[in-house]
Amino acid sequence: MALLNYEVTGHIALITLNRPEARNALNPEVAVRLARAWAAVRDDDNVRVAVLTGTGSAFCAGADLGQLIPLISGARQPADEWDEQYMRDPMITRHALLRDFDTEKPVIAAINGHAIAGGMEILQGTDIRVSVPAAKFGVQEVKWAIFPAGGSSVRLPVQLPFAKAMELLLTGDLITAQEALQYGFLNHVTDNPLAKALEIANKIAANGPLAVKAIRRSARACLGLPERAALDLEHQIAMPVFQTEDAREGPRAFMEKRAPIYHGR
Repeated sequence: MALLNYEVTGHIALITLNRPEARNALNPEVAVRLARAWAAVRDDDNVRVAVLTGTGSAFCAGADLGQLIPLISGARQPADEWDEQYMRDPMITRHALLRDFDTEKPVIAAINGHAIAGGMEILQGTDIRVSVPAAKFGVQEVKWAIFPAGGSSVRLPVQLPFAKAMELLLTGDLITAQEALQYGFLNHVTDNPLAKALEIANKIAANGPLAVKAIRRSARACLGLPERAALDLEHQIAMPVFQTEDAREGPRAFMEKRAPIYHGR
């Protein structure tokens, strides 16, 4: 049984964490496979948007404290090919958690259950988030004397109100899906997050792919910049889009009252 499934339908890549007996915790194999999946999303021109979900009752419980953390700390030695691959590339975890890796395309999280520690950190690297009502969210590393090094000390104070982010970071407490929605960390809370995520993904995939990539890149790159610098950067990113074939096709389709056909060029 694969611990991670990757399938492409149309222009949408569906990535499914498939280790339900361990609450989809990241062991070396899952981390390696997830990092490879993100690279596949980035490198496949046919893929325009990705959806990440999990099987079972949890979305992701973070790093496997029995397998991954002891390997990182040197408490155990590599035991199989996945351990060895993981140890050969120190960037694997950062890539898997979307900390130091950019898919360059939108990522939607369909959150089927609790997202804790590294599971919460993966979400901070996504663009749109849909959750089941019963899910809880938080980074609990501090409880185990571990640093939430997947980007939480940088991203969480931006993606949540500062004071609430600091409370979660320093106490290790969890918040509910309704609280996360209230704070703006989630887009939707629904009993069927995968269906909602795919609905949104299909809307995005129908849009001009070069425009989607450029808009996403601009929004992320301009975040936190002074307004003048951000506007200048937006202009640099935006202008090439207007020179594409898709930018001619979109208005033409509108005038002809038909659906546009985009080729990503």
